[in-house]
Amino acid sequence: MEIKRVKDIMIPLDNYPHVPCWYTLRQAMEEMEKYHIESGGRMSLPRVILIFDLDSSLCGIVRRRDIMRGLEPDFLANKPLDYQKKLFDVTVDPNLTELTYDNVFLHLQDQAERPVSEVMVPVKATVDYEDHIMRVIYEMVTNDRSLIPVVKGRTIVGVVRSVEVYREIIHVVFKSKTDSE
Repeated sequence: MEIKRVKDIMIPLDNYPHVPCWYTLRQAMEEMEKYHIESGGRMSLPRVILIFDLDSSLCGIVRRRDIMRGLEPDFLANKPLDYQKKLFDVTVDPNLTELTYDNVFLHLQDQAERPVSEVMVPVKATVDYEDHIMRVIYEMVTNDRSLIPVVKGRTIVGVVRSVEVYREIIHVVFKSKTDSE
């Protein structure tokens, strides 16, 4: 049994969210919500969006948690985790939270207008369209990523996610087990 190649399990770029670097966090969230990805009979929303520069070159990715980090209030941004935890380690009258809801809501809307380029993280690795999935596994594990962009020549043609790789591994493991019995 031959294990598949990247091209056999990747999601084509046309079917995966991607935006230019000047888009806002709000626009990136809107784009992510448009895509429903079917994999193995299950539907899922993307967890990562690809970010392209003016030359249509991949310049980074934005994960859901990067967007949430970008929406953080200023008093939390760039503060140590201990400091952040301490702020929420208080007992508050739940009726008082209504007083600040409008301020929080307005702040989220303001922060959502930041460009995605402010919160994007660099792409740590890519894989080639013709690569064996063992290369994908290596890159995902080595770079601690659950999504790797796929290149064909010098062009980004899609992405491969850990869920598709894992599904292929399961198929191989169980197929080889039954074949040997």
